[in-house]
Amino acid sequence: MDEARVGLIPTYRAMWAKKGQRPTASSKRRYQWRYNYTFVHPPSGEMVNIIGDTVNTDAMSACLRHFADVVGVSADRQVVLVMDGAGWHTSKHLVVPDGVHLAFLPPYSPELQPAECLFPLINEALANRLFNDIAELDVALHQRLAELANDPLLVSDRTRFHWWPRDIEPLAFKLAS
Repeated sequence: MDEARVGLIPTYRAMWAKKGQRPTASSKRRYQWRYNYTFVHPPSGEMVNIIGDTVNTDAMSACLRHFADVVGVSADRQVVLVMDGAGWHTSKHLVVPDGVHLAFLPPYSPELQPAECLFPLINEALANRLFNDIAELDVALHQRLAELANDPLLVSDRTRFHWWPRDIEPLAFKLAS
C-alpha cells in the first residue's frame, strides 16, 4: 500500500515530434491535488484504489476501513499491508481495522515498495496533458486506474519482486462478493 499525489501542475515526459520541429506541451500552474491510495496484491495484480483530497491520519484510517470492507477482512481473513513509514501510517491515532496488520519497510527504501512501481504507469496517462480543472483530472485518473485494474498481468509484472513470497494463494486478495 502506498499513496501518490497527482495534480493540475503538468507532469512532463519525453515526446515524439516531427524531424526539425520541437515538441510542445501546454502548461498552467495551478495548485489542486488528488491523492491516490493504492493497495496492490503483487502475486495476482489485484488492486484497490481510493482517491482522496488529502493525506493525514484520519484519511488513512478511512482508507484502511474502506479497504478492509472491500476485500472482506475478518477474523478468518487476515491481511498484511506492507507500507512505508510516513507519519500518517505510523501515527498512534491511526485506526487499523481488526484483521489488518501493518508491516513497515525500512526508511528511505521506496524501491522495496510494490505499490510505488505502479505510479509511473498511472502517471503515463496524465503526462504532457493540461487539465482545465480537478474534475477533468479525476476523469483521466479514474479511467487510467480502471485500465490498470483490468490488466492484472501488467500490474503483477511491475509489483511482484523476485523476493516476494511465492507460496501465497493467488486468489487470497480477491474482492469480497
